[in-house]
Amino acid sequence: MPQIKIIENTSEIGAGTRGASLGVGALKVVAHNKNSGYFGKFERFEIAHENDLLNEPTDFEFAKRIDGLVNVYQNTADVISHVLSENDFPLVLSGDHACAGGTIAGIKKQYPNKRLGVIWIDAHADIHTPYTTPSGNIHGMPLATALGTDNLDSQINQPKTNTVDHWNKLKDMGGISPKVNTEDVVFISVRDTEKPEDEFIERNGVKNYSVDEIRSKGMQLVSEEVKSKLADCDMVYVSFDVDSMDCIMVSKGTGTPVENGLSPEEAQHFLNEFAKWDKVNCIEVVEINPCLDEKINRMAEVAYDILEEFTQHIENRL
Repeated sequence: MPQIKIIENTSEIGAGTRGASLGVGALKVVAHNKNSGYFGKFERFEIAHENDLLNEPTDFEFAKRIDGLVNVYQNTADVISHVLSENDFPLVLSGDHACAGGTIAGIKKQYPNKRLGVIWIDAHADIHTPYTTPSGNIHGMPLATALGTDNLDSQINQPKTNTVDHWNKLKDMGGISPKVNTEDVVFISVRDTEKPEDEFIERNGVKNYSVDEIRSKGMQLVSEEVKSKLADCDMVYVSFDVDSMDCIMVSKGTGTPVENGLSPEEAQHFLNEFAKWDKVNCIEVVEINPCLDEKINRMAEVAYDILEEFTQHIENRL
C-alpha cells in the first residue's frame, strides 16, 4: 500500500541569506511543542548536503556554489526516484528553493516518458539563469533548470565557461531536458520578479494567478482552473515556498519575504485541494528560515499547521 515518505533536504547553498537549513528543524520544534507524533509517523530520508561550501569563497559569480548544487541535485534525484519506484509519495521538506530542481529531476528520472505539470506557489518565479540573475543566488533558478532554458533573449550577464558547464549539468540531470514544458507550469501568488523573468513569462504565456485574481475569482474556481489547465499532464508536482504568504500577516521568517501575499488560510486551501488530487505525486515545502523570524518561529508554526492538514488529505487518498 502506498505510503508517505518524508524527504528532508537541508541544503541552503542556493540562498542569499543563511538559516534555511534550519527550517526542517524548526518544523520539528513546532511538532514537539504540540505533542505531535508527526515526524515519528513516517519513514524519513535525509539528503546529503554541501553546506560546508558556505565557509569558503565561491568561484561562480553568476551561480554561487553551483558546483555543490550539482551534487545536491544528484543526491535529491536519486532519493526521490527511489521513493517513487516503491510507489510511495515523497513529501519533501527543504531548505532553500534551489532544492526543487533536484526534486523535479528525480520525478522525471523515475518517469521519463510521463508529462509533468508544475504548480509553483511562491512570491518569486525562480526562472532566472546565470545569464539573467541580478544576484547569482541559485534559489532564483530552479524552475529554469527544469524548463531547460538559458533565457538568452533576456541575457544581461556573461557567465564563465565553468559556470556554464555546471549549469548544463543541472539542466541535463537525469539525461532529460527540458523536464517540464512552459505550458505545463502554473504560478500562484508570484509578485516579485525582475525584467528577464517578466519577459520570459510573457513570451511563453506562463499563467500566474495573482493574489488579486485569486480573491476576485475565489479560491475554489482558481483551483479548478489550475486542474483544468494541467489536465493533460500525467503527474503534477507542487512546490510551496512559504514566502508566497504575506510576510506582514505571517512573519519574515523566510529568505526573501514579500508583502501582499496569500493569507495562511488561502495557502491552506490550495495545498489541501492539490493534496486531494490524484495527479499530484510530490509536494515540497521550502524556505522556512527561523534565523530571520522576528516573531520567534511563527513562520514554522504556520507552515506546520498547513503541512499537517494537507498531509491528512494525501493519506486519505493513498
